[in-house]
This record gives sequence, structure tokens and C-alpha cells, in this order.
Amino acid sequence: MDRAPTLEILAREPEGFSIWNGPPFNNGQPNVKLERVSCTAAKYCESGSRLMVMESSSSICVYDCNTSTKIKSFDIPAVSASTLSPCGTFIQTFQKSTTPQEKNVVLWLIENGAAVYQHFQKNMTKTTWPAIQFSSDESIACRMVTNEIQFFDGKDFTKGIIYRLRVPGVMAIELSKTPGSHIAAFVPESKGVPASVQIFSCKQDAQAHPIARRSFFRCSSIQLHWNHGSTGLLAVAQSDVDKTNQSYYGESKLNYLTTDGSHEGLVPLRKEGPIHDVQWSPSGLEFAVVYGFVPSRATIFDHKCRPLLELGSGPYNTIRWNPKGKFICLAGFGNLPGDMAFWDYSEKRLIGTTKAECSVSSEWSPDGLYFMTATTAPRLQIDNGIKIFHYNGSLYFKKMFNKLYQADWKPEAPEKFGDIMDLVKSVSIIKIDETKTQANTSQAAAKVSMNTSQAATKVSTNIMQKPVAYRPPHAKNAAAVKAELFGGISSSEEINKNAMRNKKRREKQREKKAAEASTAASDDN
Repeated sequence: MDRAPTLEILAREPEGFSIWNGPPFNNGQPNVKLERVSCTAAKYCESGSRLMVMESSSSICVYDCNTSTKIKSFDIPAVSASTLSPCGTFIQTFQKSTTPQEKNVVLWLIENGAAVYQHFQKNMTKTTWPAIQFSSDESIACRMVTNEIQFFDGKDFTKGIIYRLRVPGVMAIELSKTPGSHIAAFVPESKGVPASVQIFSCKQDAQAHPIARRSFFRCSSIQLHWNHGSTGLLAVAQSDVDKTNQSYYGESKLNYLTTDGSHEGLVPLRKEGPIHDVQWSPSGLEFAVVYGFVPSRATIFDHKCRPLLELGSGPYNTIRWNPKGKFICLAGFGNLPGDMAFWDYSEKRLIGTTKAECSVSSEWSPDGLYFMTATTAPRLQIDNGIKIFHYNGSLYFKKMFNKLYQADWKPEAPEKFGDIMDLVKSVSIIKIDETKTQANTSQAAAKVSMNTSQAATKVSTNIMQKPVAYRPPHAKNAAAVKAELFGGISSSEEINKNAMRNKKRREKQREKKAAEASTAASDDN
């Protein structure tokens, strides 16, 4: 078996980004793999093989993640957005355009810097970017235009559009990733006709009719989530207005569709309220949902939409399944106080709870053993920092920044890290070694502390006693002898200077009063 790759963390500050070697850390601190590089944005491709860095509004470069070296630079004036394809083969850019004749969306081949495809796009929104979507292996590529979806050969764009799928009124699409066998299309409500989500096959000879369809009213936007295996689709339908007047933020419904037609309908949730978060397990056989008014509930369903496990209720709005599928983090971030509950899904038990206040982003490490949260700007301008937790919620590492814009794990295929239980055991051994080291250190520290405290006790005792000047043995009684011979006062009876002055003052006052009294008596006579 090949050696497991080293975890890496990208941290971006105002001055630029740097890359650290991830946990476990030597001496509790990460080593810097790549020193700070000036940039305005940075993002890994899905496979983690390449890193895109925007050095300025007109300069983009691509790094090879294995060697941390720059392999290609692009000078593109006034670029507004850019992204890498899943395997890092292409980089896609968007520029603001003034005329339709100017093709402002360009797909570049990173190997030689050539533009392999270009088209015009009037504007860019969250649902229309990236304009060209890829499957995870880049074998299938597609883009949405008015009333149709166009497909390309992801390995050879010189073929142009290889086939078209007509979907009247289509406003959003989502291509399944592993494999790229199906595509979901959303058509909004129009002229009394309900909105709909439809699933089509990506095979040209099977695209005439949708293989699954779900219609619903009161939907202004949609979130589409494919599972691993491309057999199930979760569609979160969001409405801007809640007709029950229970929520200021509108209402949302969770729909579930399968490519085999076995299920097309709502997911049976047990509490009213919004859909906060949904996520598929890495196997694609289960999905987790956080839903309902706070305290919200969290439930795990199987691929037939049957509830498998209740994770309880609380101030939660986020759920993260680790890449190995064994551990789950249920959390409440954003405007919630940051509570986190860590579950062992295979054993169906809670293994730890903790807090990460003011977290903006959160994600499991590729090996599934660590969970990182980050407080970043511009969402929050103070208390920026990174926290890394063990899979059971115990805090492993914390670092604060004056300002932090981004903190990401470098993506890696989870299967590169071996079995999760072997990894857990290895981490446990590291913890034991650290504990022994800490114990030895603490014992040594305790001895030092004991000696220090004893010394301190002696010192404090000496401080409490009034210090006495050293006198040689033959001079110890010299003061008493001197007082006896010359009528002085021995040291034990010595009166301080203030007392002496006060005594003299009192004596003078008595003498003055006596003189005044004798003068008055003589006058009477």
C-alpha cells in the first residue's frame, strides 16, 4: 500500500496565503510548507492536484500541489471570477462584457494556456456560475442556455456542442459528479404552471423525456444535491414568503427523487420549520437533514427515505459527515452560539460535545480524523482564527490571527488514508505518547514546583521576621555593656526618633503651662 499523503492547510491573510503541513503537528505547531504568497483569492481544484491563485484583478496563476511550484500564469484583464475544473485540467474565467460579440467566458487548457472554448454570458449569478459544469472525472461537460442544455466532450472541446437537451424555461442545472450520468434541471413557476425539478439521462439516445419529475408551488429558488453514485437527488425548494407567517425568512421544503423512479416526493420530516442543512453520506446510501425551528432536529434517512437515526434537537443548523462515513459533526454556527456534537455513526452513539463560537467555515480533514473551524473576515472582523478538533470533539490546535480570510484543507481522496479505525488507533497512540510526555513533564514540573514552593516558604518566613544586622559573637552584648557604663538605653529598650520628638514636645508643653501658672499666681498676690 502506498504511503498516505500528508494533510495540508491553506490559510489566507491580507498579505497573502501560506500552506502548512497538517496534523499531527510536531511540538504542537504546524510546519510551513509554502511561505506566504501575495494574492487576492486562492482555491484548490476538487482533486487537490492544483491550486488557482488570483494575484491581482488581471493576473491568475496555477500551482502544482505536489511540488508547490507555479506551473502557469494567465494575464486576463478585468477578470471577475475564475475556477478550476475538478481534475485541474482547465481554468474557467468570467470578464464583464459590454457587447454580445465579446465572448467573456473562456475555458483555458492549463497545460499550454490555450483557449479551448469561449462564449458570451450577460451576467453571473450563484446559479449560473460556473457556466460550464464538469463531472468529477471531466468526461462530461455541459452548460445552460435559454431553454436548453448543451453537452460537450470534456476531453476534447474542439468537437464543439455534441448534443442538446431542450428544457423550456430552465433556470438552474446540476450535473451529477460521480459518475456524470444524469443531470437535474429546475424550471420555476410561470403563469399558473407549478415549478418543477426534472432528472434526465446524459446519454444522447435517452434524453427525450425526464426519468423523474417533482412539481411544486411557492418556489423562488432551488438547491440541488446529488449523491455519490448519481442515484438520488435532494432538492431544497425555497420560497421568499411563508404563507403561515411563522418565519420572516420564508419557507423551505425538502424533496427527494431517485433515478430509478422509486421515490418522487417530500422527505417525511417530523417538525415544522426551515431546512437548515442537508448532506449525503460518502457512500451515497444515507443522507442527514437539520430542520425545524430552533431548537432544530437532526435525522438520518436511508436511500429509500426511511428514518434511521435521530441525532436529537438543539441550537443546530449545520451537519458535516466525515469523508470515511464513520463520524458526524452536528453544529450551530452563524448566528447560533457554536455548539458542536460529535457522533460515531457506525455505533450510533454520541462521543463528545464542545463549542466553537463565531465560526464561519467548518470541514472535516480528508482522512476523517480532524474537524477544523475558522472565524474569518469579512463576516467577522475580530477574533479571527483557526481551531482544529479531534474526531471526538477534544481541541487539538488553536491559532489566532489579526485578520484571516480563508482556511481550507487541501482535498485528497479519502481512500488514500486507509481504514478509519486503523487511523483512529494510530492517533490514539500519538495521544498516549503525548500524554506520557506531558505526564513526565508535569512530574518534573511538580518536583520543581515543590522545591520552589519550599524555598518560597522559607523565604516568606524570613521575610515575615524582621531582618537583624549581623553581629560577631564578641559584640553581641556590647550595646548592653555600653548602656550600663554610660547610662544609655539598651537596644531592646530603644525608642525610635518620632517617639523621642513627641516626648520632647510634650515636656516643653508641660514646662510652658507650669510657667504660665506660676506667673498668674504671682500677679494675684
